[in-house]
Amino acid sequence: MPGHRHRRTAPPAAPAPPAPAPAAGRRPAAGGRRPDPSSRPPARPPARRAARRHPNDHKSQPTKRNRDMPTLGIIGSGSMGTAIARLAVAADVKVAIANSRGPETLTALVSELGPLAGAGTVEQIAQDADLIVLAVPILAYRSVPAAPLRGHTVLDTSNYYPIRDGRIPELDSEKLTTSELVQQHLEGAHLVKAFGNILAHHITQLARPSGAPDRTALPIAGDHAAANTAAAALVDRIGFDTLDTGPLADSWRFEPETTAYTWLYMADQNTAFEDRFEAPGAPFPIASLRTALLDVKRVRVAERTF
Repeated sequence: MPGHRHRRTAPPAAPAPPAPAPAAGRRPAAGGRRPDPSSRPPARPPARRAARRHPNDHKSQPTKRNRDMPTLGIIGSGSMGTAIARLAVAADVKVAIANSRGPETLTALVSELGPLAGAGTVEQIAQDADLIVLAVPILAYRSVPAAPLRGHTVLDTSNYYPIRDGRIPELDSEKLTTSELVQQHLEGAHLVKAFGNILAHHITQLARPSGAPDRTALPIAGDHAAANTAAAALVDRIGFDTLDTGPLADSWRFEPETTAYTWLYMADQNTAFEDRFEAPGAPFPIASLRTALLDVKRVRVAERTF
């Protein structure tokens, strides 16, 4: 019965067998024969108690880099998908890449990335992936099959650029953020917006080991706490701190043309728009990112110029 445990009584001990009779002509010593002290096994040292950790002690413990090696599926082999793949294999994360042109077009990239990399279709990479990165233009998201991603945590890197994508009424009206629009298509997946406010070449420039004093932080947003935690663990493993900014509805805070987009990570934050892809990066720590996100103002999407 729940809440009530029956105590089980031990059966009575069996009576000890009688001591063997002493050999004829010999008198046993009082209390029986004493064992030779030299024949006793050495005493065991007292067991050491494990040190107790305070519940607020979050100091990281040394671990092997290949402990519980995960598999990362990456949909998209452009500059963003490739940059994330490079950092992942450098962090001992297996990667499986898919694109719209087929696995046979990824041979050179897989060879460059090394033995931890592979290629396949979306359906194939989703079978073994622990996490998936969606790194495709916003116009291409509907071409990604939704069924294989159901139940997966998907890190969405997409952004809306009217100068490239044309006008998308759902986004211009601000009824949805970019990742909310993608989430509607990927029903059953747990979307986390990540890597959306940093350029691909800055990702490879600014990655640092955990605990490095010049570590850069990236914002994430998502509607599922467990998915956000899993995404943050991956981002940490490949070289960045993370700041959880809340649900997908709040991910506008680091969408294009806000003050928390891209230029945060440039060595010269006055870099001209046309020079952004050549601009060197500079570390941007989590405290600075938190301040930047508090001060950000929402951009009127329908008025955006790029």
